Amino acid sequence: HMYRNGFYHLRYKPSFNICNRNHYIIKDASMWEDYMSLLSYFGKDMRNAHYVCPADLRAEHDKYQEKVRILREQEKRKEQMKRARENEARFREMKGRFFGLEFTDGTIVVRVLDSVEAYYDEGNALHHCVGQCEYYLKPNTLVFSARVDDKRVETVELSLETFKVLQSRGLCNRNTEYHDRIILSLIHI
Repeated sequence: HMYRNGFYHLRYKPSFNICNRNHYIIKDASMWEDYMSLLSYFGKDMRNAHYVCPADLRAEHDKYQEKVRILREQEKRKEQMKRARENEARFREMKGRFFGLEFTDGTIVVRVLDSVEAYYDEGNALHHCVGQCEYYLKPNTLVFSARVDDKRVETVELSLETFKVLQSRGLCNRNTEYHDRIILSLIHI
């Protein structure tokens, strides 16, 4: 397998020797090699039979592959936040005059999101894309957080041209029991 993939020396030779000593048969060389690369990436002891000779190679491989996916996703989010922070001044210039704007019907408080970080916090809390899709840079809309007892309920996007609600989304982009009341509170602006 390694020779076919351009490696003319035995990679992970000490780990391979551990397999031999423990009578561990590598049934899928490609997956085992990938798994060894994952162990190396995470700094695991590649001379330990516990890691090198897993009872379920596929499950262990998939577990570490998922960890890599999560780390890459975190790096991607960090990069997005870095870019977003670079846009903070532009955002403040476009939307600053609306900061502090708030409406309430006594139960629901609808307040303008006043920082780029607030957009990301809102999106992360409600599992939707208001931060990642850079709604904070849309010039003709305003985004609000609708809350009940200071708990996020829905995120509302309002057109600054028509003053109509473009969308109002709760957890995982679903409508909540407060949806119609939120829309009504913004229609009467």
